[in-house]
Formats: sequence, C-alpha cells, structure tokens
Amino acid sequence: MSYVNFVKKYKLEIAMILPLLLYILGFTIYPIIQTITLSFQDQYTKAFTLANYREIIGKTEFKQAFFNTIALTFISLTLEMTVGLVIALILRRNFRGKGLLRSLMLVPMGVPTLVSGVAMTYIFGLYGYFNALLQKLHIIEMPVDWASGGFKTLLMVSVADMWKVTPMVILLLSAGLESIPDEVYEASNIDGATAWQTFKYVTLPLLKPSITMALILRAIDAFRIFELVLVLAGRATPVISTFAYDEYRNYANVHTSAAASTILLLIIAVFIVSYLKIAGTKEER
Repeated sequence: MSYVNFVKKYKLEIAMILPLLLYILGFTIYPIIQTITLSFQDQYTKAFTLANYREIIGKTEFKQAFFNTIALTFISLTLEMTVGLVIALILRRNFRGKGLLRSLMLVPMGVPTLVSGVAMTYIFGLYGYFNALLQKLHIIEMPVDWASGGFKTLLMVSVADMWKVTPMVILLLSAGLESIPDEVYEASNIDGATAWQTFKYVTLPLLKPSITMALILRAIDAFRIFELVLVLAGRATPVISTFAYDEYRNYANVHTSAAASTILLLIIAVFIVSYLKIAGTKEER
C-alpha cells in the first residue's frame, strides 16, 4: 500500500490523532530535548560542557532540594500506602454507606492541586485550624509555624499530598483486593488462621503486585511535586522542581535550571522503566 493510498484510507483516523501528536511533540518531546540540550551547553559559547552540573551539585541549595525531594517522597509514600491500604481493606467489607464513602473518597482527586494547597494553608497556617486544635488539647502553648522549614514542613506537605492523591492508591489497592478469590480466605478460615495471620500470609503476598504498582506510580508523581511545596512552604523548603524554577525565574540561569530538570527527569525515568518492566512481567504471567 502506497503512502497516498494509506492517507486516503485512514484520513479520518489521521485527522483525529494529528492534534494529539502535535501537542505531544510541541509541548512534551521538544521541550524535553531542548532542556537536555541546554543542560550540556556553555552559557556563552554554547559548546558542550558539564559545568552546569558541576555548578548545581556544588550549591548547598541544590543539595538541600535533592534531600528534601527524597525525604518528601519517602514520607508521602509511607503515609499514602498505609492510609490507602487501611481504607481499601475497609471498603472490601460490606457495610451500610459503603457506596457513599467510596464516592466521598474520590472527591480530593477532582480538586485542582493549587486549590488544595491553598485550602491546606487554612489548616496548617500559623493561626490555622490544626494549631487551634493542638492548643485546645494543651499539646502546644504557642502556634507552630509549620512552613518555617525542616522536618515539620516536609510532614505538612506530605499530609497535604496524601489528602490529594491517596484516593488513587485506594483504587489501585482495591482492584488488587477484588482480584483475590474468596476461596483463599475460606481456606484460611478453615485452617484456623487469625485475622492478622490471614492478612500477613494471604492478603499481603497476593496484593504485592498492586502495592508495587501503586508505589512506583506514586513515586513518579511524588518526585514531580511542585505546586503544593510552592504554596505551602515557599522557598523555605526547596525541592528539585522548585529549585529549577527559581534558577530560571528568579536568577535567569537557564542552563543550570535545565541541568536540575534533567537530573529530575533521570530520576523519574528510572521509576518509569521499573514500572514498564513490572507491568510487562505481570502481563506475561
């Protein structure tokens, strides 16, 4: 089949998919290639160099941003997987109001990240609801500045991120729980296993593929966190994405910003490759 005949035969399909291809090429592929290219260019001569990477690696701000990104991802994943698994196990049981609870659970997914970040400032602000609650319980005497930096700021952003994205984790784990046959639990019950033993030796091993998928997908997203950190913590607690933003927007360092973005891209690419390998292994089985 010639090229002309192919176009004539599939002209409708080509017309429908062309805008998407142009969007991906113009707003995803080309910017990525341009960013990687800039990261290896000298600012003045445009020659190939690793100076941009040496410059940002030598900066204390980048080291702090790198550490914060790893720590924030670890804390967020721990909270999301724990809360997500508990809620998924609850939703597996039949009880009154289950449908309503499942519907309410999905609400955070529909809230824009920027809006959820602003909403969280009313909770974790200096005179927010959380500080007011802690003072009423006599846990603290003076309001805590959760956005001042350090571990408490990472914890605050992780909790905000957990509220926003845990529904996705719940959906993934719920799908995994639904795939476990009831006969397995019946056999466990006949053998006299306790609820904890059933969870440890039956549910967790069979749920491992879904847990792995949820971990990798959430890790990819967690490394890209930007809006929540910018809204809740500002520049007090930088991550790689906000560091790259500051280098470009506030200091006009296009090449060092590109280098930081490329490092973040490399980290995310590792998790994407891991996800594709695991997904491929699961399909083969």
